Amino acid sequence: MKQEKEGVKVVLDTNVFISSIFWRGNPHKIVELAIDNKIEICISSEILVELEKVLKRDFEESSEFVERQIALILEYVKIVKPVNKVDIVKADPDDNKIIECALTAKVDYVISGDQHLLNLKEVFGIKILKPKEFLDIMLS
Repeated sequence: MKQEKEGVKVVLDTNVFISSIFWRGNPHKIVELAIDNKIEICISSEILVELEKVLKRDFEESSEFVERQIALILEYVKIVKPVNKVDIVKADPDDNKIIECALTAKVDYVISGDQHLLNLKEVFGIKILKPKEFLDIMLS
């Protein structure tokens, strides 16, 4: 029998939230774990703002759709206010907001599909994994 790990805290990159909204793959399964209170997803207002922007700009979604998605996300995440700025992701400084949120929330994992983050593998003891890698750990 597979056993879920308890008390795991994560930060999802914007691309993982986007995937969870539109497709029923691994990112969606991760969100379901949070909805079922099996993991805790932490997010910052900076990540939420980016998510809104990407949904409108890249997916051309209506304001109503975006507001509905943000409202749904706010039901299962914990909002944290990053206290320290970092400059770790040199190739894409915009991704530093993910690390800043992860550090403030003291999470176990950052889950991302972004190569700039994945290339780091680990920062300050926080492992950076693809959605499938995270699920393999959680459901093993």
